[in-house]
Amino acid sequence: MSEAKFEIQMLGDRVMVRPDKEGERRSTGGIVIPATAEMANRLVWGEVCGVGHHVRSVKVGDKVLFKDEDQFEVEVQGAIYLVMRERDLHAVASERPEYGTGLYL
Repeated sequence: MSEAKFEIQMLGDRVMVRPDKEGERRSTGGIVIPATAEMANRLVWGEVCGVGHHVRSVKVGDKVLFKDEDQFEVEVQGAIYLVMRERDLHAVASERPEYGTGLYL
């Protein structure tokens, strides 16, 4: 018997994000910072994988900045995703600039 496949659709103002892989980082001075180092109030980047119908500022494929500690985590087909409200996003990096900072990833 084959298992039914369901497409995930986000509801309301919810956003599903796949966090970027965190690994070893380097400071601007060249110091290696291990992945296990604790950073207080650190924001992380991730890619938007799904948006609800009330989300207005981001779309699937955008890179967003958020705090991952306070979000809900879900595993889908072995991959970890975070589910959050649109208001929990701090910034978006996209190819469609309107009012940017002049900084690029």
